[in-house]
Amino acid sequence: MALRCGRVTAFERAVRPVLFRLGGGDAEKVHEFTLARLAGLGGPARSVLRGRYAVDAPVEVFGVRFPNAVGLAAGMDKNGVALPSWPALGFGFVEVGTVTAKAQPGNDRPRLFRLRDSEAIINRMGFNNAGAAALAARLQELGPLRSSKLGVPLGISLGKSKVTPLEEAVEDYLTSYRLLHPYADYIAVNVSSPNTPGLRTLQDKSAVAELLTALAGDTPVLVKIAPDLTEPAIAELLEVCLSHGAAGVIATNTTLARDGLAAADQPKAAEAGGLSGRPLTEKARKVVHFVHTETGGRLPIIGVGGVMTPDDAARLLDAGASLVQLYSGFIYHGPALVRGAARAAATHRAQASAETR
Repeated sequence: MALRCGRVTAFERAVRPVLFRLGGGDAEKVHEFTLARLAGLGGPARSVLRGRYAVDAPVEVFGVRFPNAVGLAAGMDKNGVALPSWPALGFGFVEVGTVTAKAQPGNDRPRLFRLRDSEAIINRMGFNNAGAAALAARLQELGPLRSSKLGVPLGISLGKSKVTPLEEAVEDYLTSYRLLHPYADYIAVNVSSPNTPGLRTLQDKSAVAELLTALAGDTPVLVKIAPDLTEPAIAELLEVCLSHGAAGVIATNTTLARDGLAAADQPKAAEAGGLSGRPLTEKARKVVHFVHTETGGRLPIIGVGGVMTPDDAARLLDAGASLVQLYSGFIYHGPALVRGAARAAATHRAQASAETR
């Protein structure tokens, strides 16, 4: 399915170079600047953008109807400050967070690094966010879930507060869940970020079972897994997901590996944190394929990791994903990638439907 971007977009030619120079090249300052600009977009501007980038290709997954199959991954808009603007840029759903029960500043700066030749990002943000109560207050302004002004499904990613001991993690997640699930079309349980000490131990099957039992309810709950787990470890986790009512899996989070970096980016490889972007493309696809095969398609998958072209999105869908998410790809390629990936997803679904007739 040859759907790679064949030309340089206006974003890549004119907007990205300016953004990447802002703040002396400080990636987090650029991120904050961009969020502020998006948060300030008025209705007329959003309408123009929607006319250019929105793709109407509905799909239903775990009982939720999505206008198209391409979403914004968690981490881009942790506190939901620019929520109305993401659908205008073509996204068929938005995942905010990762949010924690307690507000926290995250790790020391600098903590976000662009690896431009590799089309990659390293982050060690550490779940910096204003806390679950603050996000709930913001979401309340958008209105009740089924009549929300957002217009697309909303996912909320939950993590553990750094100051909370691991043995109290379930109650910490539950505090956030109680505040936020009334506003969420789905809840993502983030137990796979490499930037909170000890968090990845919560991917152990007994810990996941306890979490899923505590968070059981009407809101679909998905588990986000790391790409660095072995296949036997993933298989154990999937068994728990199936037996304890998980609605799906998000595959994958960032990686601790540093494979596939361009030579010019090697000096940054020593930076601590999770790597996302192009070097994760194939690893994420393999994890998605394993999850789909191991579960026999019984667990819906949101595929995320290294979606840098429409073809990357199509290949994740080929591997078994039902939806895909963008983060690094959006940073490097802008809203044209959202539109292209959504169109690729629609084409993939139409071809798959034709093959089953």
